Amino acid sequence: MKRTSFSVLAVLALLGAGAGFGFDHLLTINGRATFTPSPFLPVLVLLIALAVFVLAWPVRRSTRGGTRIDPFRALRAATLARASSLLGAILAGFGGGLLVFLSTRPVPAPVGSLVAMIALVVSALVLVGVALIAEQFCTLPKDPDDRKPDAPAE
Repeated sequence: MKRTSFSVLAVLALLGAGAGFGFDHLLTINGRATFTPSPFLPVLVLLIALAVFVLAWPVRRSTRGGTRIDPFRALRAATLARASSLLGAILAGFGGGLLVFLSTRPVPAPVGSLVAMIALVVSALVLVGVALIAEQFCTLPKDPDDRKPDAPAE
């Protein structure tokens, strides 16, 4: 399994920013209030980051010389870390798009809306960082028995 690349995260963040900007724009065109994320959303995103870290930590301990861990457990933790980094990039972009839309309007936005969007972007960036670290934790070292099929035994 290849690690998550920066370019994939950047593309997802840009797509999320476009979606956030477009969503608020559509709401405004239809005469509705702009979207403000719930104050609980950044807390939930940080809890997800904590869960990803807690699930990846035993894998790191095992790769550093501890007891041997089930490779499927490491794969599940790595998959969760990868999915979390992708989700974090999308949420950071979406919150950034909402923030850009509010900052470009001629009417100043309420402080509560700005704080909620900034908190969402920051917590999503924390999720991306923790998920990338957890993905690195889940990289298992190669076994000495692993060799190419045609390579002679040493």
